[in-house]
Amino acid sequence: LKNAMRATVEHHGVDKGSEGWPPVEVIIADGQYNEDVVIKISDEGGGIPRSNRKKIWSYLFTTADSTVQQHLVGEDGGNGHVDHSVEAPLAGLGYGLLISKSYARYFGGDVSIESMEGYGSDAFLHLTRLGNSMEPLPV
Repeated sequence: LKNAMRATVEHHGVDKGSEGWPPVEVIIADGQYNEDVVIKISDEGGGIPRSNRKKIWSYLFTTADSTVQQHLVGEDGGNGHVDHSVEAPLAGLGYGLLISKSYARYFGGDVSIESMEGYGSDAFLHLTRLGNSMEPLPV
């Protein structure tokens, strides 16, 4: 959801304001007899280039500006104190998607992304309904 909002604002321009940005849509499919609960997040944030499709599932891959990353990590100003700003950027160090996918798989689900470069992306979170699977721990 955070990635979709950031991509939409960056693709359409920060000057438009909330009235000028297309909506980020969230659809939850949870029928009584569905095998999974599925959450779909759709944006018009410009999509993901085909050359980056595999990279998005790698730790440390980010499209964030390097100045944002430096701001998150913090730097010692020579006084022995690392300054971590109170500002909360909408981009980080490239862990979010892969950690989300790992958690989803741990609980018997999955995360996938379909994208149209130049238009936007659809992210799908599949979560197994409670009671349908056991915790995947080695025995």
